[in-house]
Amino acid sequence: MEPRELFKQFNRLNVLIVGDVMIDRYITGKVERISPEAPVPVVRKSNSEDRLGGAANVALNIKAMGASPFLCSVVGKDENAEIFRNLLPKAGIPAQYILGSEHRCTTVKTRIIAASQHLLRIDEEDVHDLEPPELTGFLNLVQKILDEHEIHVILFQDYNKGVLNQELIRKLLLEAVRREIPTVVDPKKQNFFEYRSATLFKPNLKEMREAMPFEIGVSRNLLIKASDYLRSKMRNKNTMITLSDKGIFIDNYQKQVIVPTQARNIADVCGAGDSVISIAAMCTALGVPLEDTAILANLAGGQVCEKVGVVPVDKEKLLEEYEVLLASSET
Repeated sequence: MEPRELFKQFNRLNVLIVGDVMIDRYITGKVERISPEAPVPVVRKSNSEDRLGGAANVALNIKAMGASPFLCSVVGKDENAEIFRNLLPKAGIPAQYILGSEHRCTTVKTRIIAASQHLLRIDEEDVHDLEPPELTGFLNLVQKILDEHEIHVILFQDYNKGVLNQELIRKLLLEAVRREIPTVVDPKKQNFFEYRSATLFKPNLKEMREAMPFEIGVSRNLLIKASDYLRSKMRNKNTMITLSDKGIFIDNYQKQVIVPTQARNIADVCGAGDSVISIAAMCTALGVPLEDTAILANLAGGQVCEKVGVVPVDKEKLLEEYEVLLASSET
């Protein structure tokens, strides 16, 4: 499919994103001295900004690419929950699929930044599983979305914050199979092997190393060994392993290759994985070959690394870069 036609096709997609949402809070300022109380910098605060984070940043990337995100998650019933809900409509993301819980706080990651340097992060979070009534309500909400809308792909965005647990994952995967909807997974350690029969499973290298019973590294043979082990445990159709600046490893049964990254001026790696999984999900929905998916996802992840903080991909810039890369590979 030609790049411009592919990017047009993104506009017709409905993507269901299920997982952990959060606020990414940025406190910026200037360091002028070291504290007399301890050998740490004193930051004179100049600004504070709240952005959509976690699965919500994935939804933001989906929206930026022209598709329609259906974000389903759980927040607390606190001041930060209201802040989070107010951010959604401003980004063009529906807020009606976000449930409130009295048993957890809204996750907030506060980053202290000075002179474009990330100095400190403070996390506010509860990571326990949903209470049984909350789980039932959540499943009913997802069922309602699936009944009322034509969903083209279900994206599981797991940050180990408690929204996704074994029962929820199992039931949603079975429902996806029943409805013939492809599933794409960005996993974390706790539920790593629960996503059986997923269409595309996308861990990063660190997560793979933690999950494998043997040592792996950034070599094709070792990554193939890990991917084979993964498939033997999970029966997933496709594997995509992000390797940071080394690129993306892909395995679709027939082909196992490492797709390299393009040279970038890296400012901040936060949010790169969200951009990668967003592109991967939309390409999976459209049946784009896995290697082409990895090339485009690589570009998207690299693009957001050039900016400080968690930001969505720029669709027009991504299309331009993709066209240039394809043209150069043909010469």
